[in-house]
Amino acid sequence: MPEADGPVVIAHICNDIGAWGAGFVRAVSKRWNTPEQQYRLWFRGHHASAPPFALGHVLFVQVSEETFVANMIAQHGIAGRSKTPPIRYDAVNDALGVVGDEALRQGASVHMPRIGCGLAGGTWDRIEPLIESQLSKRGVSVTVYDFAN
Repeated sequence: MPEADGPVVIAHICNDIGAWGAGFVRAVSKRWNTPEQQYRLWFRGHHASAPPFALGHVLFVQVSEETFVANMIAQHGIAGRSKTPPIRYDAVNDALGVVGDEALRQGASVHMPRIGCGLAGGTWDRIEPLIESQLSKRGVSVTVYDFAN
């Protein structure tokens, strides 16, 4: 659980094919079951209040009084299915913009792993500037965590 005063958004990247179970989502699911349940409902079109299940969109799932998980769709497919990494940088940028809007609305800090740099196949030198422009430069407090494998 992030150490922070006030509301917290935990942001992470999801794929656009409804698959959940590898990478950072395993840690999310170990702590809370609701983000996965809501992601699966969203994928199946059974989430009436959610935006379309598509690249660049975000579903916020409240997991405690002041903690939200941001399921950001920014990965096309999963690793190993093609030679092209599944990360989609435009979708990361769009999703982070939505997360920034919500964080500013709530007065929340944003916490995340090095999104997009694991199974999604992205590079930190392309992701970090997106975080800076969509979050940090807008006044959102951001903490990025490095996890041991």
